[in-house]
Amino acid sequence: MAADVLELTENRLRSALGEPGARAAVTFVGTDRIEVLRFDDPAAGVVRYATLGMSAAAMTDPLAAVADAERGPRAELVLSVRAGFAATDQVLRPLAVLAASPQVEGLVITPGASLDTGEPLWPGAPFTAVLVAEPGGLVPDLELDAPRDPVRFYPLLPMTPTEAAWKRVHGAGALHDRWLTAATDLRDPLRRSVPLG
Repeated sequence: MAADVLELTENRLRSALGEPGARAAVTFVGTDRIEVLRFDDPAAGVVRYATLGMSAAAMTDPLAAVADAERGPRAELVLSVRAGFAATDQVLRPLAVLAASPQVEGLVITPGASLDTGEPLWPGAPFTAVLVAEPGGLVPDLELDAPRDPVRFYPLLPMTPTEAAWKRVHGAGALHDRWLTAATDLRDPLRRSVPLG
């Protein structure tokens, strides 16, 4: 049952990130409800936003001959930003839109993928897209009973339009290398684009 998966998923988020300080629900026509939970980490000076609802159904390739609601990858999205520098709580709806994209557009989200919101992630944000990073670090995978795939929690790395365009040409690995070389603080909600010349 999808409700069972969501309960287990929320428990995993709580065990990894603590108690959510706030939550909001967004519903889009023709999709299940997506919640976004906010977790504050004052010690690290970071606020984290995690989706809840995307993992209720497996992501399926729209070209697949038969859609299987049980088998296939499951995921939630996690965005971490430095607290207190921007109105990042306005990211709730864009995050919910991204989390609904497997249902709406038939996307199968994987590490290295770019997800574009078409608008700033929050008012005044220099980012309109995110890069999907490798799961398993911040929130461990949640194993489910067979035949279900585990739920993976994908960190999202905000990208400026320039970075997103450069990544499309050169790939996620090359962009990661540029960020690393420039010692980029990917949690800085006000950061500029990394030098890409």
